[in-house]
Amino acid sequence: MRVAIGLGGVGAAREDWEQSVAFVREADKLGVFSCWSAEAWGTDAVTPLAYLAAVTDQIRLGTGIIQISARAPSMTAMTALTMASVSGNRFLLGLGASGPQVVEGLHGARFAHPLGRMRETIDILRLAFRGEPIAYSGRHFELPLPDGEGKALRLSVAPNPSIPIYLATLRPRMLELTGELADGWLGTSFIPEHAEVFFDDIGAGALRAGRSLADLDLQAGGTVAFSDDVDSLVDSRRQGLAFSLGAMGSAEHNFYNAAYQRAGWTDVATEVQRLWLDGKRQEAVARVPDEMVLQTNLLGTEDMVRDRIRAYRDAGITTLRLAPAGRTPTERIDTLGRAIDLVNEVG
Repeated sequence: MRVAIGLGGVGAAREDWEQSVAFVREADKLGVFSCWSAEAWGTDAVTPLAYLAAVTDQIRLGTGIIQISARAPSMTAMTALTMASVSGNRFLLGLGASGPQVVEGLHGARFAHPLGRMRETIDILRLAFRGEPIAYSGRHFELPLPDGEGKALRLSVAPNPSIPIYLATLRPRMLELTGELADGWLGTSFIPEHAEVFFDDIGAGALRAGRSLADLDLQAGGTVAFSDDVDSLVDSRRQGLAFSLGAMGSAEHNFYNAAYQRAGWTDVATEVQRLWLDGKRQEAVARVPDEMVLQTNLLGTEDMVRDRIRAYRDAGITTLRLAPAGRTPTERIDTLGRAIDLVNEVG
């Protein structure tokens, strides 16, 4: 099992960029497989990776994720090909449909037909990566426009069909699409003990395409922190879970919340979301149970963290995504190094 880390996220613009760079460079030296940059409604996913490509040597650099409604597929293709070139072919293209609050509120596009739009986006990306003229006639994209002066263009850079495409998906039909078309899955809301909530659908899509789960890089994980004071570690993570359950989407569409419900946390997920949307945020945080925090992270003593690593491995995760706790880059790297030792021990 390999190890991945993340960069950015909600509020990331306030982070100390120099500290983030120092952390990723040290992670590179530790042999971390990949670093994924977030894109929500703050930093974009690509710019940080372009900088990191110049100051790292081996670590793969992935967008976690590029929002497909924020860019035309051809622009995403040009960006991916450029990043693959400047990074020495270390680039991983992570895509996601995001949700209606961001798509309609920030980008001014309708959050309609995300499944079809994702499929067609991938089709167009593959055309561009192979160096073929980008001629496409779909329900959502038509290139070139049939009633204008455009023509089917071939990008003026070298083809690179080997760029891996990862999808961040949560809903059953999107998970099936992941299994059918993607090279990897970027998982969230993942509980190893209920991996079937995701992997049954990914596996069904893979089977339809004549392959299996083993053909995909399956990534998921959580915060890793070591301490004998487990209660304190759990309390520090309640806020993040409550935010996912209550704020990461609207009352009608919260795909994170729905995934937790499918994993057996229906009552908790429903109540936390209700409290959060009612403005009772402290009550929502308090409603998140210890067990839920412990199942979605790697917290506690060394034995406890080792057991969680084993749970992810046994569930079928091939790359463990870790967010190491620490107040400084040094503390975070120490935590990461300790976790990597346990990953290597578990195998």
